[in-house]
Amino acid sequence: MNVTDPIADMLTRIRNASAVKKPEVVLPMSKVKHEVAKILEKEGWIESVKIEKPSKDAKPNFDELKIVLN
Repeated sequence: MNVTDPIADMLTRIRNASAVKKPEVVLPMSKVKHEVAKILEKEGWIESVKIEKPSKDAKPNFDELKIVLN
């Protein structure tokens, strides 16, 4: 999947997860998405955000953002 607008994709994932009452969203890490998520957290739109390191045997071996929804 090639996403041309990663911020719109992130917000859509959050909105969709919230609509089906999922407790959290995990998505690929980027500095910009992390900063946007921190703003959403500060403003009370999400409960928390943190960077998750993948397990050593995970493929691909990229960091992820874990966003806990309200």
